[in-house]
Amino acid sequence: MSLSAIVPPKTDPTPIFELFRGSYATELIAASIAHFKLFDRLAAQPLDFDTLRRQLGLAERPAIVLLCALRAMGFIVADANGRLTLTPLAREHLTAASYFDVSDYVGLAAGSPGVREMIERLTSNSPAGQKPDEQGAAFIYREGLDSAMEKEATARHFTLALAGRAKNVAPLLAANVDLSIARLLVDVGGGTGIYSIACLQRNPRLKAIVWDRPEVLKVAAEMGAAYGVSDRLELVPGDMFTDAMPPGADIVLLSNILHDWDRPQCQDLVARCAASLAPGGRLLIHDVFLNDALDGPLSVALYSAAVFSVTEGRAYSGAEYRQWLVAAGLDPSQIVPTLVHCGVLTGTKQ
Repeated sequence: MSLSAIVPPKTDPTPIFELFRGSYATELIAASIAHFKLFDRLAAQPLDFDTLRRQLGLAERPAIVLLCALRAMGFIVADANGRLTLTPLAREHLTAASYFDVSDYVGLAAGSPGVREMIERLTSNSPAGQKPDEQGAAFIYREGLDSAMEKEATARHFTLALAGRAKNVAPLLAANVDLSIARLLVDVGGGTGIYSIACLQRNPRLKAIVWDRPEVLKVAAEMGAAYGVSDRLELVPGDMFTDAMPPGADIVLLSNILHDWDRPQCQDLVARCAASLAPGGRLLIHDVFLNDALDGPLSVALYSAAVFSVTEGRAYSGAEYRQWLVAAGLDPSQIVPTLVHCGVLTGTKQ
């Protein structure tokens, strides 16, 4: 009896992920107080984004991660001139000049390993694994990066771990995207292939290619057999940044891929995917989405801090994704929600 990838969970697991990622709020607040003195800087005067990040000694990517989270927490807002300033909550309770300041209390966490690690990630603008004495970056692969996805045991461990969330979300993706007339889906960096498998089970005439690293595809082969779709699921090893895209797809899926990479790599990958599509073909970006103002929601801002810490990316806004789709010659749609803060943004080639 084959497994089903299209039956959704009876209960919504989203609260579990929110609680799990809550530790990043502690790390970001404590780092802002103890290392960056961020709230005292803004208490002195409002500052625009670039001026503030230069004062903090941060590159653009970590500055967006940090400031988006603090805005989502309700500590920072943009004034009428677009400058960042403190909210009454932060001014009263997180600045040294205030009688009701609690920053020293929160700062007690400054010496914890998690806070020290977050400060290192923010100030270096690089994920864990970029130094010789650090564990390799777990979830991403590119030439020159020590990736756990190139080693059989760790590739299996991380691929199956990431599938825990995917199994919950895949039924909603397959149900909320109409693939009834599609013939070939290419799942870029598809991991276990669970998203493709769900789409195959819901659309009997569809075929799919999972395009990923060789060690990862060993797990995808087992999943295809367990779900009874091996006859319609092709596994193709490759490097999504350098190798030619598998040809013939009318659907290309980027599910929880782009948040692992910085803006230039994202733009390049979107353009490569778009170029592989014939007119009428669709690129599906399935991911989390920040608000266009980069001020939340908090759940996604904390997830952004999580992926920032272990990859070269962060969470992006719908506006950023739409800009890349348009630049690649695709017509963007509205975002359709799935589960666990994710949604699907479709770009159609004209």
